Amino acid sequence: MFIEPSLTGGRRGWIEVICGSMFSGKTEELIRRMKRARIANLSLEIFKPAMDTRYDEMNIVSHDESKILSTPVDSSQQILLLGQGMDVVGIDEAQFFDAELPNVCDQLALSGIRVIVAGLDMNFQGEPFGPIPHLLAKADYITKLHAICVVCGNIATFSYRKSSSTHTILLGEKDLYEPRCRHCFYNK
Repeated sequence: MFIEPSLTGGRRGWIEVICGSMFSGKTEELIRRMKRARIANLSLEIFKPAMDTRYDEMNIVSHDESKILSTPVDSSQQILLLGQGMDVVGIDEAQFFDAELPNVCDQLALSGIRVIVAGLDMNFQGEPFGPIPHLLAKADYITKLHAICVVCGNIATFSYRKSSSTHTILLGEKDLYEPRCRHCFYNK
């Protein structure tokens, strides 16, 4: 489904990506931007993967317990349908969505919507994660956040998995993951 971009020169959309390791503040930053959009009286809708029920089934919740109501969805196509007519669309945990998410974000932005996406840029093996690399390539604005390495205190860009599970997707928080710098990640 292609959405016709505005030819009248009116409202223009764009894509913002907030990425980084676990515990770097990605969700907190997404919530902050969405709350500011609400203060500006902009219409908004926030989406998260239906599979992510770690903190709450309906709300997006950051590790510091900030929260905002969201709509859980099973696929990026649902975001395209439900996000129509909004001024701002927020998407959390984008790494868990399907490969169509970058195209969905493109279509929303072309229709004049500000799209704010938050997600892990690398998986627990230090490899690019899900649709995030393609979103980074399409983004108009990129914010890379950093955590603090729990081993040495340096800037952390990696999410170290403390479990022996090899599944790419393993939902967890401090019980399963910790932020690490490059040196401490590779010198486990």
